[in-house]
Amino acid sequence: MNYRHVFHAGNHGDVLKHIVLTRLLAALNRKEKPYRVIDAYAGAGLYALDSLEAGKTREWEGGIGKLAAPFASDVEALLAPYRQILAALNPDGGLRLYPGSPEIALRMMRAGDRLVANELHPEDGASLAAHVVEDRRVQVTQLDAAHCVKGALPPPERRGLVLIDPPYERPGEAKQAGRILAEGVKRFATGIFALWYPVKAKGDAETCIAAARGLGLPGTLLAELRVREPFAQGGLAGSGLIIVNAPWKLDEELALILPALAGRLGIGAWGQGRVAWVAPPS
Repeated sequence: MNYRHVFHAGNHGDVLKHIVLTRLLAALNRKEKPYRVIDAYAGAGLYALDSLEAGKTREWEGGIGKLAAPFASDVEALLAPYRQILAALNPDGGLRLYPGSPEIALRMMRAGDRLVANELHPEDGASLAAHVVEDRRVQVTQLDAAHCVKGALPPPERRGLVLIDPPYERPGEAKQAGRILAEGVKRFATGIFALWYPVKAKGDAETCIAAARGLGLPGTLLAELRVREPFAQGGLAGSGLIIVNAPWKLDEELALILPALAGRLGIGAWGQGRVAWVAPPS
């Protein structure tokens, strides 16, 4: 496995994924009962945007780099947890450190909540383990993602969130992501599942959406952001999340957030955000 997220940290795909993640965690925090987060592709946990790796691509400039100016007050109210985490990591202002999904989860979880952070890449897995070594709420594993999700479900808390966001660099990875989602839901029918997918010319988005639609599960929501038209060899043109068992009013929250992100992150006059039910709540 050669993929390393540091080259892409803070890009528009991360911005969408992590803002949605904060809204899902905020929903879980509304109830006092503890929950568990299973992060199947956790990465290194924290990324330096001034590192050599991030500097090679500078993808963050087209993502988090465009979010310095505030949005309208109703959007900013929803972005508050995301903004607060970024501010805590960069107390001197500016933007040097960017959080991965396990860092975001740990900063929003309560004392009784737990995190399983799984990262197969040896170097990033070691970095993640070192980063969270003093936090007793987290267990770091280095397994194939399918084995991680299978082994972690159902969680003892019977409440939780499963994040599935492969790099989609190998053939068949979109189909595998769909299978992980399907198997996960079988084991943890009441859990929240978030499947991230890229929008590129090769059709991974369509594969993931079709897999989610095939499950036919009420309460499955889609949120997608496109910053430009996808074309062959054009790289990441956008991304989306499929959310199974979407929390109450998440669709209304994302209906405010997505157009704002599309207007800010779209390249030139191009930017599209959409929120739609794959299968509405019953």
